[in-house]
Amino acid sequence: MDRTNASQLIKMGAEASLFLADWHGRKVILKKRLPKKYRHARLDEQIRTYRTIHEPQLMHQAKKAGVPTPTIFFVDVKNAVIVMEFVEGKQLKQLLNNVSSSERKKLCKRIGELVGRLHKYGIVHGDLTTSNMILDPAGRIVFVDFGLGEASKELEARGVDLHLMRRALQSVHFTFAEECFTSIAKGYANVVGEDTTRDVLDKIRDIEKRGRYVTRHEENNGD
Repeated sequence: MDRTNASQLIKMGAEASLFLADWHGRKVILKKRLPKKYRHARLDEQIRTYRTIHEPQLMHQAKKAGVPTPTIFFVDVKNAVIVMEFVEGKQLKQLLNNVSSSERKKLCKRIGELVGRLHKYGIVHGDLTTSNMILDPAGRIVFVDFGLGEASKELEARGVDLHLMRRALQSVHFTFAEECFTSIAKGYANVVGEDTTRDVLDKIRDIEKRGRYVTRHEENNGD
């Protein structure tokens, strides 16, 4: 990790922390997976090492699928640090509530197409939220934070991925959540086809029913 100037913490997450830094004259993001004291030391090391190696691999595969992701410059496996491109632009979380309906639908349709590319290629993002999507100056939507992602073509995994996307929309963009998700589904169908989309949407409904059942069960068995 030579030639890295003082870094500035910009986000502290449960899975990792992000720092803005200068690396060899480049503005970069350092993603550091710090030790978790609540985990057994050996297990903690294995988890951090696996995710540090696995995330750049998924991001590389996403690029091959046609989904923009930050460029990886360096991976320090020993210290569980990834040095990656700092993507200029704005999070879609900051944009969706402040654009016209037509622009919002256009952006969401594009999100759906990109998610469709991931899923068709066998990649599940694991944390699909508008916080993890950046609109860059060139007009590209760049997907970031694949730390919880996996390689999978399972219908359940795809359903969970888009279910999380829908919940994120309902939480942050609740006024336009259904409008946004409908546009996402249209874009998704453009890539994976109507039949696959129907299967995934059915799976999402199944997941939501399970969630409601668990909630009711917990309420009925509460003190």
